[in-house]
Amino acid sequence: MFWEKKLTQWVQDVRDRANLPARLVLWDGQQHDFGSFAAPQVTLHVKSATALPYLLEPSLDNLGEAYVKGKIDIEGKLSDIINISYSLAKSTVTSASKLARVRRYFTHTKSSDKKAIQYHYDVSNDFYRLWLDRNMVYSCAYFENGDEDIDTAQLKKIDHILTKIRLQPGQRLLDIGCGWGALVIRAAQKFGAKCVGVTLSQNQFDLATQRVKEAGLEGQVEIRLQDYRDVDGQFDRITSVGMFEHVGRKNLPVYFRKVCDLLTDDGVAMNHGITSTDSDSGETAYGGGEFIDRYVFPEGELPHIGLALESLQRGGLEAIDVESLRRHYARTLDAWAERFESHAEQAKQLVGDERFRIWRVYLAGCAYAFENDDVSIYQIVCRKAGRSATTLPWSRRYMYEKAL
Repeated sequence: MFWEKKLTQWVQDVRDRANLPARLVLWDGQQHDFGSFAAPQVTLHVKSATALPYLLEPSLDNLGEAYVKGKIDIEGKLSDIINISYSLAKSTVTSASKLARVRRYFTHTKSSDKKAIQYHYDVSNDFYRLWLDRNMVYSCAYFENGDEDIDTAQLKKIDHILTKIRLQPGQRLLDIGCGWGALVIRAAQKFGAKCVGVTLSQNQFDLATQRVKEAGLEGQVEIRLQDYRDVDGQFDRITSVGMFEHVGRKNLPVYFRKVCDLLTDDGVAMNHGITSTDSDSGETAYGGGEFIDRYVFPEGELPHIGLALESLQRGGLEAIDVESLRRHYARTLDAWAERFESHAEQAKQLVGDERFRIWRVYLAGCAYAFENDDVSIYQIVCRKAGRSATTLPWSRRYMYEKAL
């Protein structure tokens, strides 16, 4: 009786605040509509009373966990499901606002970072191959014209980066967090660079090494299973794509100092990474960050772009170009989510139902977050601070010239 009264009041509160085209169906057949619509776009099926505490505090973390653990099932178009989830979270203003201000810190030791990276990336190469592009690039693509397919857009992203840093034949390139090797292979094949790629993922290392061998680039590209903090030597160019989110906000100056130390005096580096749009907490709103930390990216931390730029400067570097790719990542995630849905049964067979559910809501939820400015992403081109202004290009024209 207690839960029934509380649930009825909660549904009425949601109707009053949000009027959503959604329906709640309980395990005993009872139905509650969240709005005054003839038919719901989304139906939440509650399997037992154990799901009710999650629903009565419907942060994105709680809703996500209830779905992942199979306490609720959801019917409807995936984009509608995500929209309703955000609306439910926003309708509990007090709880959501508190969640948005939580600041989390992690140790980011070499062992904890390796464990976190392997949790996410060592799921299964075949799993990622189902929904990524043919080169398995797991970061924001670049839709130059807006109508490219994901394969083309990912290749354009790599070329955009390598053109931005003015990579020349024979130069040494370090790629921090090299993934499955797409960038270093492209840099060697098309730009004639000598490359080192480092990753903490065993699966990525194995496949990237295989791909380098198959491409006949063993004398030009080296893949290492190595922490970036253990890299030494000097490099003319350094790229870091989708990696600094794992560094930790308090460690960013040290990270950028390491980049600076590895860079030649006239070298150029580029950091491509996701940022928070909350300058106070650095968190995503409504519990999204808590869900991602728990189930997707353990110990991940998003800095605000202001903190990233300040940390870069404290690390001895000068930012010489900053570009937002938020629209591009929303499109990328839409493409991934669509491909993921089309391979749903294969994905379940590879990783099981729970992990399938995690990635399903993660991809679609992130698409919503980038579309609605809950998070953003920037490419920052930088070099060692203190150099003459005469060594800077006059314009950004060179970034859009055709690559070699």
